[in-house]
Formats: sequence, structure tokens, C-alpha cells
Amino acid sequence: MIKFFLMVNKQGQTRLSKYYEHVEINKRTLLETEVIKSCLSRSSEQCSFIEYKDFKLIYRQYAALFIVVGVNDTENEMAIYEFIHNFVEVLDEYFSRVSELDVSFFTSVSQVFHSTWQTQASPDQVLVLALEDDPTSV
Repeated sequence: MIKFFLMVNKQGQTRLSKYYEHVEINKRTLLETEVIKSCLSRSSEQCSFIEYKDFKLIYRQYAALFIVVGVNDTENEMAIYEFIHNFVEVLDEYFSRVSELDVSFFTSVSQVFHSTWQTQASPDQVLVLALEDDPTSV
């Protein structure tokens, strides 16, 4: 089960966070700081799966953005790793090369995230769903 989802820049600033289990606000800040530090300090040759406290972190870097997903111990790491890739493909398709600024101002990122995860559909199918739900799209 997914516990949280983070999009972070190379400077360690959280650009998007979504929690699927209750975490108090003051604990979120501490958790994000530790998680970000764990991911940013790793080299590109190291594995993108990290055992962290009572859950696992799966992350991928795309240009200046890191996408980090915290999951419980029973979740399949490779499935989450592939899910992150599909999610980024959808964002790239929507924005014609997604950037940190796009993520900061795009209110439907959470909807795209849910659609990608729930439907397990192709990026093109998820993009159609996201565009249907986005009032700013023409």
C-alpha cells in the first residue's frame, strides 16, 4: 500500500506531497526532510529502493525532479518503480516535457497520480482521463 508520494527538486524542496495515511503536520516535515536526505545523498549507481524505518522508499530522478513513493513492506518495488515511470510519461505528454514549475502550478497532478495507479492503464489512456478532469484544458 502506498503511504505517501513526494516530488522534490535537487535542492531538497518539496514541490508536491500527498499522504495516504494520517501523519501529523509537524511529523510530515521531519519525515520529508529525512526521506529527501536519504534519496539525494545516494549516487546514481546505487539501488533506487531504500529500507526506511517500517516502510520502503522507491524513487526515480527525472532531470531536476525526484519522485519518491513510500510503501509498506509487502508492496512490489518493481511495480512501484514502473508506476513512477508511467506517471512521469503522462506528465511529459501533458506538458510537452514536464518541469518543476509545471508541477508546482498544476492542480491535477494528484488526479493523474490516482488515475495512473488505479487504472494501470497506458500513459495515453491516463492522459485522456486527466484531460477530461482538467477544466483548463481545451
